[in-house]
Amino acid sequence: MIKGVVCSVLASTIFGLLYFYSKLLVVFDGTQVFGWRMISLLPFLTLFMWLTRDIGLIKEIYLRIKAKPAFFLLLILSAFLSGLQLWLFLWAPINGRGMQVSLGYFLLPLVLVMVGSLFYKEKLSVFQKIAVLLAGFGVAHEIWRMGGIAWETVLVAVGYSTYFFMRRLIKTDHLGGFWWDNVLILPVAFYFVNTWTMPWSTYLAQPHLIAVIIGLGILSAIGLGSYILASRFLPMVIFGLLSYLEPILLAMASLLLGEKIHSTELLTYIPIWCAVVVLVLEGIRHLYKQYQAKRILVVNMEKFSARKEDYR
Repeated sequence: MIKGVVCSVLASTIFGLLYFYSKLLVVFDGTQVFGWRMISLLPFLTLFMWLTRDIGLIKEIYLRIKAKPAFFLLLILSAFLSGLQLWLFLWAPINGRGMQVSLGYFLLPLVLVMVGSLFYKEKLSVFQKIAVLLAGFGVAHEIWRMGGIAWETVLVAVGYSTYFFMRRLIKTDHLGGFWWDNVLILPVAFYFVNTWTMPWSTYLAQPHLIAVIIGLGILSAIGLGSYILASRFLPMVIFGLLSYLEPILLAMASLLLGEKIHSTELLTYIPIWCAVVVLVLEGIRHLYKQYQAKRILVVNMEKFSARKEDYR
């Protein structure tokens, strides 16, 4: 349990730091930063998988491709969906769209609740119904205010949900699946890197850029690897609760980078934040019930042991 909590908090903290870190790469545009992130991520992700003994998952997926070549097309689609999110994550703060992306991350768990309800026939609790209504009000207000909702918000909330749903469907929801996503994105990453108009000698003139790119790969590998490990070590309820730390940190980072929430946007953000609070309260209530059940079980076991001693 403690390992899972540490991994989850570490992942969310690193994702928040990456918003600030992107400012060290201002000589590149958003697509070039994405390209360097994917190129620098792969070696450190592979090392991370070797250290966590997940390296065998790479071969496992290769054997699935070999047995059924059509499966490779699904991996390409998975890589495309993953690439969109990883590109947007670093493009947004560079272009002053961090708040729109953080709003998408706030909405993501709520969209996943609805996906579970629609596709897996999971029943919504009273708390979840209230949260969905609050989030729906916030989204409706944004559509009324702007005549639509920011594409960045939709891409995170709907795009990531589709990605998670697909990975679960094709059974690649582990580090091995993400490694293959990364490999299949590499051709696009190299293309984006080569769109840089400045001479390559710039790297020799500014060697700190090489260190920053390497740091980007290390942070990305640790952050994404820790996130997936946390999902393995933690019960789903606790993992879900801790995942709300990420959008909070992203929103704080965006505000610190100079973005603002205008008064006309309050009826969009406040209901969605309230929806998050409702889900957190439900999680705390669920954990309390589990604690009470375990406590009763322990008391009953102690009584049973005492009775056995009396009979002796």
